[in-house]
Amino acid sequence: MGKNKLSIGHLSTCYHSNFILMQDDDLKTQLGVEVDWNIFGTGPEMVAAFRNNELDIGYIGLPPAIIGIEQGVPIKCVAGGHVEGTILCAKKKYKDDSQLDNNLRKVLSQFKGAAIGVPAKGSIHDVILKYYIDKYKLQDEIEVINYAQAELIALDMKKNKLEAGVGTPCLAVFAATLLESRLIIRADNLWDNNPSYGVFFHEDLIRKSPGLVLGFLALHKKSATLLRNSPEMAAKLIADTVEMTTEEYVKEVLKISPKYCIALSEGYVKSTMEFIGALQRLGYIKRTLKVEEIFEFRFVEKVHPEHHHYVLN
Repeated sequence: MGKNKLSIGHLSTCYHSNFILMQDDDLKTQLGVEVDWNIFGTGPEMVAAFRNNELDIGYIGLPPAIIGIEQGVPIKCVAGGHVEGTILCAKKKYKDDSQLDNNLRKVLSQFKGAAIGVPAKGSIHDVILKYYIDKYKLQDEIEVINYAQAELIALDMKKNKLEAGVGTPCLAVFAATLLESRLIIRADNLWDNNPSYGVFFHEDLIRKSPGLVLGFLALHKKSATLLRNSPEMAAKLIADTVEMTTEEYVKEVLKISPKYCIALSEGYVKSTMEFIGALQRLGYIKRTLKVEEIFEFRFVEKVHPEHHHYVLN
């Protein structure tokens, strides 16, 4: 991690604000550094890169980051990005949550004897799915298969190896392009305010370059605001950045869960801390973490002092 170059990790999730920032010349000119963008298949892979001191900044779901922090990875969440980014999609023959009184036990019970695909073990999607399967005692009746890449879930749904998939809104839109599928559990019905991603900084960078942290968050806020207020313009920029996608595809993704902001709101933090119990119960971590072990609030409070934007008007 050199002083004149930032190494930033991100996922393929096309609604993360990094894809807008990657088009923004201000990143280099305002921060005065070169930037290496590194794409990862999953959050746990990114946490491993932080552990090996290969990253300065990362756009990660909170659960894999919490697992890493508990294991000694020196990172802190300095800003939010998006909430409620996990959905369940399945073939059209299944009933959705609205048809089953929003009763998740009834929704998941439709998949007894079948397999559901989900991204890597320890990802936010994996933790949410396994939490509910454990809660409703469906472990022996539903097979959960973890995938290194979310796109493979949709492909296996098409091949009839899976009946459903849990992942980001991108998975729902991609699956719908391949087969007769639809949303079965909506993004806002799985886990209130679930922190689908935050921006994490290596603690060395926070300590040595606080001005750079503030500068980066100002640009992150600019990108998140564009996603929220001008989704059509954001979709065009993202489609120009992400290979193998189109503007219409991105527009459909952005519609599913449009809760973009950089604030570390009370709901965002509360939901994060609720994951601690789920992670312990599932055996992913051994101890309870404190809020201050996960979050560093002082930077985002300066850059985003106004009320958060996760609640839609």
